[in-house]
Amino acid sequence: MTDPTVAASLAGPGDPGDRRGGSASAVPATTAPAAEPAPSLLKAGRRTGAQQGDRIFRGFATGSGAFMVALIGAIGLFLLIQAVPSLLANKGNFLTGRTFEAGDPNNLNFGILELSFVTVEVSIFALVLAMPVGLGIALFLTQYAPRRVARPFAYLVDLLAAVPSIIFGLWGAFVLAPAILPIAEFLNEHLGWFFLFQEGNVPLARGANVFTAGIVLAVMILPIITAISREVFERTPRAQIEAALALGATKWEVVRTTVLPFGRAGYISASMLGLGRALGETIALMIILAATPAMFSGSLFDGGATFASMIALSFAELNNNLSAGAFIAAGLVLFVLTFVVNAAARLIIARSGAKA
Repeated sequence: MTDPTVAASLAGPGDPGDRRGGSASAVPATTAPAAEPAPSLLKAGRRTGAQQGDRIFRGFATGSGAFMVALIGAIGLFLLIQAVPSLLANKGNFLTGRTFEAGDPNNLNFGILELSFVTVEVSIFALVLAMPVGLGIALFLTQYAPRRVARPFAYLVDLLAAVPSIIFGLWGAFVLAPAILPIAEFLNEHLGWFFLFQEGNVPLARGANVFTAGIVLAVMILPIITAISREVFERTPRAQIEAALALGATKWEVVRTTVLPFGRAGYISASMLGLGRALGETIALMIILAATPAMFSGSLFDGGATFASMIALSFAELNNNLSAGAFIAAGLVLFVLTFVVNAAARLIIARSGAKA
């Protein structure tokens, strides 16, 4: 028989045969797994990366805005530098003169009053025509038309913005002018006592007047007013509309009490943007309007020239710096005029927001 003491020593402390409380088995030592980063450290790392991205984006956005401001300032400075020598050599009054004679550099006599009258009148006339039509289209597409009708109709209206200006000009001169001649004759015959509808400095049958040009401009700016107004009206809070309907309001009352107040500022912005487009239109007006030596009387049946159309018609023939500077001075006035329009639009929007 084997001695128990010898058996215990042969079995070792970890042997299962050890009946006296030894370890069940000997576990070899292994390398402990690496400790994972604490959640707070991970969050701090993510926050640092987000802050870095935010700083980069803020710098990019600030730089882009500063670049645009600098670019606009550089354009204005260029126009001013080029215009000053011609303004100093001008023998007429630049602001109140009604003739623009800049072909002879030794006899510059140019003023912008006539150009200002034509530019402002044709643009405002176009805006008066386009604003109610654009408002009606935007309300129809967002509040009345079924979705299957509204979407393709909206695409069709937006496509007007892609039509080249020269196409609008040709359409206005050869198609629209003969078609609206009866309307022009009716207005001139029955409302001729009012200065807007008096006999103009070009024959009515010719159609080369502010009346035709304004209607063409209205069609050209209609997509701008309609598209922006439609996007604004679609964002009217649904809760407000449903609350008005729950109170028993009709569809028109819903539009009048919720949609129009909510989208008023956007509608005004769209209209001012359209006005800026009308002020700078060139090719279409150059084709339609008849440049005439007769003074502009303010009638819609007058011919004339806007800043842009006059520059486009005459600038290619200039071959000296002083004559070119006279037209650049006119362009500078148009440049300033667009800023005045934008400033007025922002003022109107700010007041609308304050009242709302």
